[in-house]
This record gives sequence, structure tokens and C-alpha cells, in this order.
Amino acid sequence: MTRTTPELNDPVEEHRALHGKESLIAIAGHPLHAMLVAFPIALTMSVLGADLLFWWTADPFWARAAGWASFGAFLMGVIAGITGTVELLVVKGIRNRSASWTHFILAVMLLSILGANWGIRVGDHVDAVLPLGLLMSCLAAGLTAVTGWHGGKLVFDYQIGTKSIEAPAGREP
Repeated sequence: MTRTTPELNDPVEEHRALHGKESLIAIAGHPLHAMLVAFPIALTMSVLGADLLFWWTADPFWARAAGWASFGAFLMGVIAGITGTVELLVVKGIRNRSASWTHFILAVMLLSILGANWGIRVGDHVDAVLPLGLLMSCLAAGLTAVTGWHGGKLVFDYQIGTKSIEAPAGREP
């Protein structure tokens, strides 16, 4: 008795709405969102580092540096967020994935924390660091890691924002 195995179907291939995930906000094929997110990530980690150095040394320079870095993290986060939001709303293959919305919600939460962290430092950067500024910096750094992990998952697992490369005739990609 021979057993036949039913043909397995690929759910992504069956759902055409999940196709078309190439970035439309790009320069020479390089997605702007992917290029811009490096700045708020680095600046957010810089705020945490400067806060820790202020806590360790009590040198007001580090509190001032953390204040400027928090402003830069928020500003660049907003710019990166605008490009990411446009991609999310315009590209159907991105918009139709729940993982994209998870990344979006985490990013909005992160922007809120970055803005609040900057806001508490305006005026008196030294008194803002301990304890609230340091706690917010730790929260922002942790949320940056989680948000970045989800963003990386979109790129590496789902190839969101990447350019599709056609295989030569007769060859699989």
C-alpha cells in the first residue's frame, strides 16, 4: 500500500497581500528608516552611559551630556519614526503583518519615554538625573533593545524593506 503525502501550501505564497514588502522611502534602494534608526539607538544608549557616569563621578558635564543626548535621541527617533510610519501605512506587505504593528507600538512607547526623559532634563539637567532620569534611561535602553529586536526580526525573518532579487531563469533563489 502506497501512501501519498498531500502537497503542503505556503501561507505566504497563498496570501498575495503579504507580498510587496520592498521599501518605498529609500535612497538608491537603501531604506531610510533602517539608516536612521541607528542614531536614536546610539543616542539612547549614550544617555544611559552619561547618566551612569554622572552617578559615579558627580561631574555635571555628564548630566549636561545626557541632556543633549536625550534631546538627540528623541529628535532622531521622531524622524526615524516618521519614515517607518510612512512605510507601514503605504506598503501593503508591511502593513498586513502583525509583527510590523508590534514594532510600531513598541516604537511609539519608546518615543514617549525618550520625550519624557528629555523633558525632565530641560532646565535643570543635574537634578533630573538621580533617580528619575537614570530610571527612565534604563527603561529606554531596555525598550530600545526589545524594539530593535522586533525591527531586526522584520528585516531578517520577513525581509521587510528589502529588495527582492529575481533568480536567473531555471534556478531557485
